[in-house]
Amino acid sequence: MFERLFKLREHGTTVRTEVIAGLTTFLTMSYIIFVNPDILSTTGMDRDAVFVATCLAAALGSMVMATVANWPIGMAPGMGLNAFFAFTVVAALGFTWQQALGAVFISGIIFVILTVTGVRSWLIAGIPHSLRSAIAAGIGLFLGIIALKSSGIVVDNPATLVGLGDLKQTGPLLAILGFFIIAVLDALRVKGAILIGILAVTVLSWIFGVSEFRGLVSAPPSIMPTFLQLDIMGALHGGLLHVILVFVLVEVFDATGTLIGVAKRANLIQEGKPSRLGRALLADSTAIVAGSLIGTSSTTAYVESASGVQAGGRTGLTAFTVAILFLAALFISPLAGSVPSYATAPALLYVAGLMMRELTEIEWEDLTEAAPAALTALAMPFTYSIANGLAFGFVSYVVLKFFTGRWKQIHPATAIVAALFVIRFAFFAE
Repeated sequence: MFERLFKLREHGTTVRTEVIAGLTTFLTMSYIIFVNPDILSTTGMDRDAVFVATCLAAALGSMVMATVANWPIGMAPGMGLNAFFAFTVVAALGFTWQQALGAVFISGIIFVILTVTGVRSWLIAGIPHSLRSAIAAGIGLFLGIIALKSSGIVVDNPATLVGLGDLKQTGPLLAILGFFIIAVLDALRVKGAILIGILAVTVLSWIFGVSEFRGLVSAPPSIMPTFLQLDIMGALHGGLLHVILVFVLVEVFDATGTLIGVAKRANLIQEGKPSRLGRALLADSTAIVAGSLIGTSSTTAYVESASGVQAGGRTGLTAFTVAILFLAALFISPLAGSVPSYATAPALLYVAGLMMRELTEIEWEDLTEAAPAALTALAMPFTYSIANGLAFGFVSYVVLKFFTGRWKQIHPATAIVAALFVIRFAFFAE
């Protein structure tokens, strides 16, 4: 059966290799089942329902990737957009989480249309490489400040806006320890370093009384508090059009880059040879729609899938294994509910650091490339909004290129996105 579905011999692999690769990928990305409920529950969403939605979205997305594209790429709710969903759209802008889910759904439909029509490829080709790198780094900085704030390492300060928290408290100390555990294990190439770090800090938090142990295994909680609770009309009429634009843009750059990058590592994309990239892009975009329906932020391809490829994964059986393991994770809801923010914050901070590596890809010698990239990355954490960072970057890029006589370097896609953000600030400012 597996041979017929996934063409294992054609890809030079075996069931054992693919299953091990799937387990490897799951271990490196499974931290999301603890982090995503912690983030989205700050909006008022039921934490247990978000946990179920996270597992189901990851399982469904990975299953679609396995059967439609036959690629070894795991899917799950993405880091960055979940934080934007919770801390910008709901907390800062004041929209309901139901409206935010509606925005995710609409962005998913647009994403499917862009993929089917080929516009997605046109957008990717037209956006400057420097801005793509800056967006990833800026989202990393955004996650970083959220992690530092939620762990108590960074606190409000009326004189300087932010300041250092009380590092003698148990919570911040546990968060710092968790970061070092993750970093050391990852440096030693231990699989599942982030997951181990989260669990280690969680156990310590039980010992020191920071959080309560609620058990390990039980039947999955109900998903009904979030299932089909999205408010599509509220998103359309509530001034969330710029939010939808952000969801689409980040998905276009992040998901596509991840898919292509991991596929190239697995030799699934080779010059002059046909690939299943179109199918993979369609699987990725449809997963967003499904995730919004069951109650979670945008689902995307995970760069951690590269670990499974390194372990030998070459077909959809790797992603199929990831899907099965996420379904099995549904039964550890008591453990997920016992994980405090002090345990998930180190994971956020470490992922933030990994994303900031993109800064090295920016052409710093060319100020018309470097300045917009810097504005993009800096505006995201300091305005607490991915949307503002994108707006600063795209608009400044077009302005600098135009007034330095390099207007021919401005791709129509970049100009259109910049114009949309100008209209947003001119007529739809918060």
